Amino acid sequence: MRWGVEKRLEFIEFRLFWEGGINRADIIEHFGVSVPQASKDLTLYEEKAPGNLLYDKSAKRYMASPHFKPVFLEPHADMYLAQLQTEPLTGIIEDSWLAAVPAFDMMPVPHRSVRVDVLRKLVGAIRSRRALKIKYQSMNTRRPDPEWRSISPHAFGHDGLRWHVRAFCHIDRKFKDFILSRCLDSGDVEEALATASSDRLWHEFFDVVLTANPALSDSQRAVIEQDYEMVGGTVTVPVRKALLYYFQKRLRLDIADKVDRPQEIPVVVSNASEFASALAEATA
Repeated sequence: MRWGVEKRLEFIEFRLFWEGGINRADIIEHFGVSVPQASKDLTLYEEKAPGNLLYDKSAKRYMASPHFKPVFLEPHADMYLAQLQTEPLTGIIEDSWLAAVPAFDMMPVPHRSVRVDVLRKLVGAIRSRRALKIKYQSMNTRRPDPEWRSISPHAFGHDGLRWHVRAFCHIDRKFKDFILSRCLDSGDVEEALATASSDRLWHEFFDVVLTANPALSDSQRAVIEQDYEMVGGTVTVPVRKALLYYFQKRLRLDIADKVDRPQEIPVVVSNASEFASALAEATA
């Protein structure tokens, strides 16, 4: 097959696998092809991957069949999560139009293994607003062994190092974060006990006001203010209350003044008392 045709077939399979369905408009919008060409692509995919497609007349959409098996892609959880992480920042999902990419590198971090089948079930549960049974290994001393528990997931979060799913825990009866790499297996889909709109800490934001560390010299403070694009000596960072704990850890705000030199602490929280109150609320 020609490269363009193969890419469109991979795109069809990607949408079927991760989102459960696709229509002609998706192909037209993404690749700029004609309506007849999009129809031909779907027909060709059905020929190359028989049994993978079911047409839903009411939704006017091709759906993944219960017996769907990838033919053109080898799905990886990292592929999906990388797109979640980079797309809001760059607007680029897969294709880059750069002619010459300069040499670059990123700080390596230990890889967290996420089961693709578990991630797919979680994505489906969020999309359908259902609950899901997961086998989870908690770090709580009261739960030293993996156990099956039901959760009602509604969003994914990333703390800069690892992914978690935000969900209502049917055991603890509150919204919590479940680290994806510790979700060891998935089970039945169930009725949700809470909706996304009920997760107040996810929807409410706290404005963290940062300022240059007063222990630095005047010139050092000036460059920090320039570095962080501060106006009037401060910069305000809106953070979901549900992510405040990770924000604190990421910037080492809980221990920096105890173990680091002032030169290693470029910014401090200006509204520290309000921040502490909001953090206590979020971690209660």
